[in-house]
Amino acid sequence: MTTSDPGQQHSSARLGWRESNRAWWDERVPLHAASELFDVTGFQAGRDTLRPFEAAEVGDVTGKTLLHLQCGIGLDTLSWARRGARVTGLDFSEPAIERARTLAAEIGVADARFVAADVYNATQTLEEETFDILYTGIGALCWLPDLGLWARTVASLMAPGGFLYLVERHPIAEVLGKDGRTVTRDYFLREAAVTDEAGSYADQSAQTTVNRSVQWQHGLGDVVSTLVASGLRLEFLHEHAFTFYPQFPVLQQTVQGIYRIPAGQPQVPLVYSLRAAKQ
Repeated sequence: MTTSDPGQQHSSARLGWRESNRAWWDERVPLHAASELFDVTGFQAGRDTLRPFEAAEVGDVTGKTLLHLQCGIGLDTLSWARRGARVTGLDFSEPAIERARTLAAEIGVADARFVAADVYNATQTLEEETFDILYTGIGALCWLPDLGLWARTVASLMAPGGFLYLVERHPIAEVLGKDGRTVTRDYFLREAAVTDEAGSYADQSAQTTVNRSVQWQHGLGDVVSTLVASGLRLEFLHEHAFTFYPQFPVLQQTVQGIYRIPAGQPQVPLVYSLRAAKQ
């Protein structure tokens, strides 16, 4: 979810952010599971939710242990399982984890594990287990106030020779207004952004009752620097001129199902991906 201008307040106060965000996500689990954007029916029929560049950048996962942090209802987690990984999904929303477990049973992935826990408590919850691959998908980091703690947690969960693969919305796209052209927000703003709006990015017209959420904006340099400071080595950082949902009205959907600024117009990065390995 991208915080929008209407109803947004900037505050340094973090009081209740975790409780607010968990309640926000808990209410939206059935909404997302029923939405066209998530297309759970298509997934059950065999649709792969991973994008071709993700599979190419991660490589063969057959037989490898993979931990998906902030996994939501588990579609991407189970897509990695279908590719041969031994997966664990972790999320702080109990309803999301329950839906992920149900999905795993429905598609016949018996060995997928889903754990309800806050990402900052993952090391303790998983009893210091380590993994070959840590995966974090798009739209996750904005829900975390402390990138340094996140990076240290990632490093602690990584087996020797393992790596983190992160795909995320580009912070440049996060400071653009609804026209997708004009810079309307401060790139360097690091205070909490409190939003109180009904609906969800999966269904903006949905009627919801828990509408307060708290998010943070993280610059690209912040993400890379915290990972390096945690002892990881950056292997690559790729910027992509497309995204996966109609974030701005100006974007056009391609035959591949991605969204991008029309050809012939100035392009900006909308998504980035990186891989960072344990020394």
